[in-house]
Amino acid sequence: MYLPSFSLEGKLAAVTGATKGIGYAITMAYAEAGADVIIISRTEEDVLHVKEEVEALGRKAYPIVANVQQYNDIINQINGVIHDDQPIDIWVNNAGMNIRSDAFDVSEEEWDQIIQTNMKSAFFLSQYAANRMKEHQRGKIINITSVAGHVALRTGVVYGMTKSALIQMTKTLSLEWGKHNIHVNAIGPWYFPTSLTEKLLENEEYVKEIVDRTPMGRIGKLEELAGSAVFLGSEASNYITGQTLFVDGGMTVYGF
Repeated sequence: MYLPSFSLEGKLAAVTGATKGIGYAITMAYAEAGADVIIISRTEEDVLHVKEEVEALGRKAYPIVANVQQYNDIINQINGVIHDDQPIDIWVNNAGMNIRSDAFDVSEEEWDQIIQTNMKSAFFLSQYAANRMKEHQRGKIINITSVAGHVALRTGVVYGMTKSALIQMTKTLSLEWGKHNIHVNAIGPWYFPTSLTEKLLENEEYVKEIVDRTPMGRIGKLEELAGSAVFLGSEASNYITGQTLFVDGGMTVYGF
């Protein structure tokens, strides 16, 4: 057979920032592909709503209400709802934030918030997931980075630094954990309609600038991103690790 399995039937996936934007799209795509999902987000109402949607597809849903900056709280909650020997097959580090300050104006508080949310939590939650995966000698970790981790964008120096760090972390963890059959990959989105971009996308002039820099000539649709996460979480990607897949309409290959 030359068509590998894209099914996630019988898998358990965990997604941070699972109730909005990219995280929500990935969560629902995983459920549609057959996975049970650990839903991690800060707002209880949102988590319970997505839980109902996942269960409506016939999948199990495990609601975790926590901020990724308190990653030990997330770990303790997960350990309380799944068995010690139950594998987590897929872990997605999606939760992220940006404070669009000019580099002259970035405060230490802003620095700490962005670093802790985008980078520190992703590492320690990956460490937790990988320790579980190692026991079963299999697993997929997917980091949601950004085009901003590959090219320089305005008013996002700390955000860009964290996303670049995630790309490097992806490479290094894939090197260390490959011997345990743990795949570590990343997805680098360009502009999609999310809570981080909604105000920017209301600005027609700004949108035109984005579209003009995108060979496909438009903003992405969330369903066009979710398929990449299903692929990287499935057996179809079993010989891929350490890679960042840019889902960007060609933006990162644009020439001037």
